[in-house]
Amino acid sequence: MTTPDIAARRVLGAIAALVVGTLTLSACGGNANADANTDAKNGGGSNTTTKTSTAKIVISAKDGSTNASINATGVQVSDGKFTDVKMTVAGSGQAVDGAISANGASWKPKEQLERGTKYQISATAKDSAGKTAAANSIFTTVTSSNSFIGTYTPDNGTTVGVGMPVSFTFDKVISDKKAVQSHITVTSSTGQQVVGHWFGAQRLDFRPQDYWKAGSKVTMKIDLDGVQGANGVYGVQKKTVSFTIGRSQVSTVDVNTQTMTVVRDGQTLKSLPISSGSPEHTTYNGQMVISEKFTQTRMDSRTVGLGGEYDIPDVPHAMRLTSTGTFIHGNYWYNQANPPFGQTGTSHGCVGLADVQGAQGATNAKWFYDNSLIGDVVIVKHSPDRTVDPDNGLNGWNMSWSDWTAGSAA
Repeated sequence: MTTPDIAARRVLGAIAALVVGTLTLSACGGNANADANTDAKNGGGSNTTTKTSTAKIVISAKDGSTNASINATGVQVSDGKFTDVKMTVAGSGQAVDGAISANGASWKPKEQLERGTKYQISATAKDSAGKTAAANSIFTTVTSSNSFIGTYTPDNGTTVGVGMPVSFTFDKVISDKKAVQSHITVTSSTGQQVVGHWFGAQRLDFRPQDYWKAGSKVTMKIDLDGVQGANGVYGVQKKTVSFTIGRSQVSTVDVNTQTMTVVRDGQTLKSLPISSGSPEHTTYNGQMVISEKFTQTRMDSRTVGLGGEYDIPDVPHAMRLTSTGTFIHGNYWYNQANPPFGQTGTSHGCVGLADVQGAQGATNAKWFYDNSLIGDVVIVKHSPDRTVDPDNGLNGWNMSWSDWTAGSAA
C-alpha cells in the first residue's frame, strides 16, 4: 500500500522528468530560423535568420542553349559586384578575353564570338555584406547554317562620292524581308529621306531620291542580331557604321562627241577625250557609280563572255562601273593608225582615257583617277546601247523614285 507522501513524491518526479524532457527536445531541435553563423558567446538564443547572398547573376546565354548571340552574350549582376568572370572555349579551355565594367555590374567579351562554337562562363559576385553568389553556363553560339550575314558597302569612316548607295549582300536567301529591312536604318545629317529597295532575295540597297548632299554624314545602324530572316535562320550583326559624303563630282560621257566633261560642285573642271565602245561592243547608257579603283588590273575577255579577244595584264587607272565588267580606265594600246584618240569608239564597252603603260606620267587617265572617289557618278549618254540595269553594279539611280520605293519591304 502506498502512503500519501510516497505518491506525492512520484507525481513531482514525473512532472520534473517531463520538464527536463521538454528542455532537452528544444535544445536538440534548435530554431529553424537561426543564423548558421550565430556565435554562442554572443547569445545562442538569437532570432537572427540565415541569409544567402542578395547578389543575382544573370548569364544572357542560358545553360544548354544552342543559338546564343555572338554579339550580345555577357553577364550582369544586380545587388552586388563581380569578383571574377571566366569565359573559355569548352573542351579546349582556351580563354576568351573580357572585361568587368567600372561599376562591377557587368562583363562582356572584348571581341565578337565565333559562330557554332561551344563556350563556358563561370561568374562569382559579392553583395554588400560580402556574401558570395555564383553562376555557370555552357552554351553554343548560333551556327553558320542557322545564321545570315550581310556584306555591306561603304565601310565605316570612309569618304565617298554623292552617288554611293548603301548596299547589302546577304549570304542566305531572305524570306522575311520586312523584318530584316526594318532592323537596318540609314539616316543623313541633312535629313534626306532614305529608302531601301530589294533586288531579289539577297540584296538590299538604300539611297535618297536624289544624290546625297555634298559634305553630309550618313549613319547606318545594323540591329540584325537575333532577327529571323528565314525559317530557322537568324542575323548575327549589331553595329553602327558612319561615312562621309565628299564633294559632288558627276562626269558625263557623250558618245556622240567622244568626250567626258567633269563637273565638281557645279563647276566644270575638265573636258577629256575618251574612247567608248565600238559599234560591235557598245557602252551602256545611264548613271553609273564608281565601285572599285585599281591602279593596275588584269582584264581578260574570257571573264566577261567574249572569248579570247583580249587579255591585258596591266590595265592602268581602272575604275569599275558595273559588275559585268564595264570600267573607265587608262588605255595605252590605242592603235595609232585609227583616228586620233577621242574621235571614235574602239573599246569592248568600257570608257577609255589616254594613258601610258605602267600607270606613270601626267596623263588624262591618271588625272581622272586621282581626282575620283568611290561613289562618284559617271553618266553615259547618246550610246546606241540600252540603259544599264539598276542592279548591275551600284546603279540604282537608273530607277525612278516610285519604282525604287515600290521595292521597299518596310
